[in-house]
Order: sequence, then C-alpha cells, then structure tokens
Amino acid sequence: MGLKLKIGTRSSPLALWQAEWTKARLLEMDEVEAVEIIKIKTTGDKILDVPLAKVGGKGLFTKEIEESLLRNETDLAVHSMKDVPTEVPEGLKVDVITEREDPGDVIVSRNVMFKNLPQGAKIGTSSLRRRSQLKKVRPDLNIVDIRGNVQTRLKKLDSENMDGIILAAAGMIRMGYEDRITETLSKSIILPAVAQGALGIETRINDDKVEAVARKLHHQPTAVCVFAERSFLRKLEGGCQVPIAAYGTLERDILTLEGLVADIEGRTIIREKITGKATECEQLGIQLAEKLLELGAGEILSEVYGE
Repeated sequence: MGLKLKIGTRSSPLALWQAEWTKARLLEMDEVEAVEIIKIKTTGDKILDVPLAKVGGKGLFTKEIEESLLRNETDLAVHSMKDVPTEVPEGLKVDVITEREDPGDVIVSRNVMFKNLPQGAKIGTSSLRRRSQLKKVRPDLNIVDIRGNVQTRLKKLDSENMDGIILAAAGMIRMGYEDRITETLSKSIILPAVAQGALGIETRINDDKVEAVARKLHHQPTAVCVFAERSFLRKLEGGCQVPIAAYGTLERDILTLEGLVADIEGRTIIREKITGKATECEQLGIQLAEKLLELGAGEILSEVYGE
C-alpha cells in the first residue's frame, strides 16, 4: 500500500494551481497511492477590505494551514514562500523548495510601458515594497491599494479606472495570463520580494515517509537563494508586508545576494549586495542585513512599524 497524502492549501486559484502541481508530481512517485487537496481559509483570505500592511502580524496566509498539519489533519502544506514567516512553528519545517518561476514583478497596463506612463498615473498594488520602489523612480505616481487574487486584480484595472497594476510574474505565468503582461520590470526598478516565485513544502518534523517523497521535489539551487533571502529578512526582523526586498542569484557555487530596505514613500532606500560561497548562504544573508543596519535600515524599519 502506498502513501495516502493530504495537502493543505489556501483556496485561491493560484494556491490551488500550486497544490495541484504538487499533487501531480507526488502521484508520479511509486511510493504515493493517493493525494487529496484540503482547502483551508486563512486570516489573510478573510480580511479583504484592509491593506495587509495595516492588518499586522505574521503568518496571515499560513497559520491555519500549519495548525492543520500539527493536528495531523493534513500531511504537507504547499505555500508561496514569500508568504511564509521566517520563524516556523515548533514541530514543523519548510526545507523543501521547488524550482523557482520568474521571481520578478510585472506591470499590466493599457499597453503603455512603465517609462511612458502619464504624469500622475494611477497604479494598483497592495505591496509596500513595490510602492516604495515605484515612488523612488516616479514620485508622481498615484499608488492605490488593491487586494484579491490575480483575476480580481486584473478586473480592477478596468473597473477602478487604473493606468496599471503591479503583480508577481510567477503568478501571472502559472495562471496562464502571460499574454496580459505589458512589461517585466527591471530589478533595478523593483527588487523582488524575499523568495518570490518559489514554492515551499512544509511537513512535520520526524514524519520521515512524507519527508522522503517531498524531498524529491527539492531544487537545491533555488533553495540556496531562498535561504539566503530569508536569512536576510529574519535578521532584519521583517515580515512579508514591509518594504524589504532581496534577490539571490547563483552562478556555479557563487551566490550574489542583493537586498534593500526603504521607507514607504521611497524617499530613502538603502540597497547593497554581497557575494560569497553558496554553502554559506544563510550567513551571507545575515551579513548583508548587518550591512544595511549599519547604514540606517533599523531607523527606517522602526518608522514603518511606528515604533
């Protein structure tokens, strides 16, 4: 008898795509007999009328799913890694990282490239990270908060008369909306969110059979970059809703990690990079964070947190 597994996931179309993708990969394995997807509503899914940055707290999109794992109601969880807090609950681990999709951000507009957007253009995004970086290069932009899944945000482009919306490339590609992308924004304009484009599989510690099959989906080059980025975020004590960005690239065994901290209006942005061995990825994340803290990142974050 093979393993009969239950995957815990959010019920958004993108989350379900990710869970279905994982299910299909697991069913290709001889050890797995059946896989069931369990939809779980998270705090972040319930609060749709408030910008996430104002909701506060960590684990807005993971807490209830993790609780189901700890109660043995599910066997593994599939998350967008950018939503996963850097501190995982005791008894669980997220050390299986799948191969990354395009980690960048894109603009969907009325066929107008970013540099040609009119003065005062109305741009939708729920991310402080995106807002701050956009305001740095285009202080004139009128940035408005939009929440909801990919489809909802695309509809709001028209229904709320916006000139453009900013979305993660990975979600657009996975949902089959690649043809709607007007432009992939350069990382010099917007540095990605920590772990954007990567999926993480969360399991119980010491659940060896589940861990063994999940491990087959692990992509070490992606994991090196993601672990470095998350180490950077952890040292800064930031959540996924603050204006912090980091992006790692790997060439052979050399990791280059770039990170930034910004104030909400983009008036001050501290951005640096570091290079080192892939085997020291987490230490490199800490070193880069310390470098930014020396340059004043702590003061910026205190202001963002209202401390």
